Amino acid sequence: MKKDIRAYTYEELQKEIQLLGEKSFRAKQVYEWLHQKLADSFAEMTNLSKNFRNQLEEEYEILPVEMTARQESKLDGTNKFLFCLYDGNVVESVLMRYKHGNSVCISSQVGCRMGCRFCASAIGGLERNLSASEMLGQIYQIQKIIGERVSNVVVMGTGEPLDNYDNLLNFIRILTDEHGLHISQRNITVSTCGIVPQMYSLAKEHLQITLALSLHGSNQEKRKMLMPVANKYNLEEVLDACDNYFEKTGRRITFEYSMVHGVNDTDEDAKELIEILKPRNCHLNLIPVNPIKERDFVRPNRENALNFKNKLEKCGINVTIRREMGSDIGGACGQLRRSYQGRSTI
Repeated sequence: MKKDIRAYTYEELQKEIQLLGEKSFRAKQVYEWLHQKLADSFAEMTNLSKNFRNQLEEEYEILPVEMTARQESKLDGTNKFLFCLYDGNVVESVLMRYKHGNSVCISSQVGCRMGCRFCASAIGGLERNLSASEMLGQIYQIQKIIGERVSNVVVMGTGEPLDNYDNLLNFIRILTDEHGLHISQRNITVSTCGIVPQMYSLAKEHLQITLALSLHGSNQEKRKMLMPVANKYNLEEVLDACDNYFEKTGRRITFEYSMVHGVNDTDEDAKELIEILKPRNCHLNLIPVNPIKERDFVRPNRENALNFKNKLEKCGINVTIRREMGSDIGGACGQLRRSYQGRSTI
């Protein structure tokens, strides 16, 4: 079985190349081809000898991440991509264009086993984890397709990143390595629904990434209703893990809160959220829920969402209503993949 060469860190690749009997500077060349020039094949690596390229071809592979569909929003230029993997599975990624640069939201798993009730990604469960190489491949392909640099990365697409912990760490190390794309750790956000042990482990890594917690409920009962993971880790435990992350890294937590009309957007919810957030150095993202046909959740109207936001702001909470991107192309996580799966089973 061939080895996944794009999943090696720079140091690991140096050791591999030495084992092949090549000089160490060859590792730098190969790494640049993989992570700067974004090569999809060894044949592209034209400053390497033919014998060396053949040797690489025999021992290693560059796992394919190939675009199979692309949608572009006429409203704001958001692009949604569907990528096919080596085993026929598909994942989706989103490119969002901002004044400060291009931001890409990538998937970390094929499917998801967290089962959050308002999320299209969780329908159908978890197929498998993505390798670091497949996570990088989504960014690299988008950068090649648009011909522009990606400056911000959000691991908030399909999957629970901390449920794929080792591959996630490897991905971050390679993405931020000075020999590769060298994206700043501060420009990377990782989302979690609250897997407490891994949150503590991540804090020990002393990375400078932003941790975004999917809160979605102002108390334990609401979280349990919306998020099955809350049956395993209660709200108090999760918030303690958030506090620990801030203490160890100095990076303020972002709380994500999907607003479901009549479920978690009441005056009582606002009051409970204020109690949770006021003592913490954090930012709250309010996200009016995207309706999906498999669920009967309704999003709050603009006025209700603004009223909710104003209540929090008056108490000193740092809060924004997330700007809706790509609403005309099914911008929510999992929607394009779901529609593709629906077609492919007909």
